[in-house]
Amino acid sequence: MSRWKALPGELDPRVRQLVVRLRRLKDHSGLSLRQLAAKTGYSASSWERYLGGRSLPPREAVEAMARIGGDDPTRLLALHEVAAEAWGEGRAGTSAPEGPDAPNAPETSEATGTADTAGAAHTVEVVGALQAAGADDTGPYHLAAPNEETRHGRSLRVALVAGAVALVLAVSSAVLLAVRLTDGDSRASATPLGSATPSVSPSPSPSGPRTYACEVERIDGRWYAGNSRTRDAVLAEGLAGPEVAEAQCLLRRAGLAPGVVDGIFGPHTKSAVEQLQKRAGLVVDGIIGRHTWGALRR
Repeated sequence: MSRWKALPGELDPRVRQLVVRLRRLKDHSGLSLRQLAAKTGYSASSWERYLGGRSLPPREAVEAMARIGGDDPTRLLALHEVAAEAWGEGRAGTSAPEGPDAPNAPETSEATGTADTAGAAHTVEVVGALQAAGADDTGPYHLAAPNEETRHGRSLRVALVAGAVALVLAVSSAVLLAVRLTDGDSRASATPLGSATPSVSPSPSPSGPRTYACEVERIDGRWYAGNSRTRDAVLAEGLAGPEVAEAQCLLRRAGLAPGVVDGIFGPHTKSAVEQLQKRAGLVVDGIIGRHTWGALRR
């Protein structure tokens, strides 16, 4: 497993989540940077910047990495859309994400610009590097600057993705509220009026935080706590739900302290996740993904 350098501290969490997922896919593929460059058409130095959080990879590079790592391209591209929006907010006025074989040094590439009605196109000739590598094709490579229509389309896609996420969250909240109200009504109707039997314990206040039970058992060689059977859901600080409660129960089983099992991914849960990742030899980022689930279930 690769030992990655820590990502820049100022990197936006949305961009950080995309980079961490790309790093895991690269580790899963077992390819070196040179082999990755040969399979995707993006240079090894470009992949080094993408995986180091110093440059945002283009959409095509993310899609190629998804195919190589056997991941779902749709899900990975959705992460890329959100990361692109965050990258644009944090670096307003900078150039668009660089494409493959972008010029890094004058001795290996020569760029000349030509103008037309749609925008500026930059011609990059990578003759010296290709000849040194023994390649037959040493013709020029054209990297077109995005025009206004492309920017508008990208903004529209980002807005649609953000709207869909907001709609899903609103529907989930409404369903959760309805379930809690229905559960409260059924408990009230099950208790006869004037009953002389005292309550064993007071019911929790509806406004208080919800708690989950941890019924840990081992099934087919894996640990489960009865809240969720997921093995690849991506969880990060700020999220909530039964998947988070499942992770908190399994962290407790592993002898760590995530805090109250309330289904909320807070600072205590993140600290416990980082301790587990360090113990298991994983990338320590405080985000639960496929590999961290594997360590929790084992």
